[in-house]
Amino acid sequence: MLEFKKVTKSFKDGDRTIEAVKSTDLTFHKGEVVGIVGPSGSGKSTFLTMAGALQTPTSGRIIINSKDITEMNQKQLSQSRMAEIGFILQATNLVPFLTVKQQFVLLKKHSNQVLKDNTLSELMDKLGLSTIKNKLPNEISGGQKQRVAIVKALYTNPSIILADEPTASLDTDNALEVMNILKQQTKDLNKVCLVVTHDERLKSYCDKVYTMEDGKLSLETVER
Repeated sequence: MLEFKKVTKSFKDGDRTIEAVKSTDLTFHKGEVVGIVGPSGSGKSTFLTMAGALQTPTSGRIIINSKDITEMNQKQLSQSRMAEIGFILQATNLVPFLTVKQQFVLLKKHSNQVLKDNTLSELMDKLGLSTIKNKLPNEISGGQKQRVAIVKALYTNPSIILADEPTASLDTDNALEVMNILKQQTKDLNKVCLVVTHDERLKSYCDKVYTMEDGKLSLETVER
């Protein structure tokens, strides 16, 4: 579970104070895919970086699985990110000189709670990645890279998946395939999944959609 309790984030810009995120009270539950949409500069990325323990709020509290991360020091925050958060970025964040298989070997060296080898193999099979395990990132397609990024995000067995514009560089077929996979894995593995996007195509894959404007989140009605 991820909770925001009266969370705000503001920045100084000369003599002005910019409220990037206005007071927010929200709870995100396991098994939910939540979309956050809005124009550039609306506060979406700031919201996501706070949810990912990369920024601390100006005021309020952020709770991950009953732990108040706003009370943590930098070392504790780093440990919390590794244990609880899986990031999926637009750029996929794959190491260019490592094969797909080696990406996971590297992760395993830095975490003691990764998925078992047979679970990883099953997930790779399910996402159609078994045949590319020994290929480098520049040898696979954009859709395949994003699917690998999804598996990487799930590999450390986090409670929360944070996806920042995960389909921005993909065509419609690949974008919808990636979103369908992300939703299915969120349900199957009982994760919290937040998707920040400009992509209106993705709304129908979300259980809830919030629009962010001038730092304020408003719940939309999702059309099915």
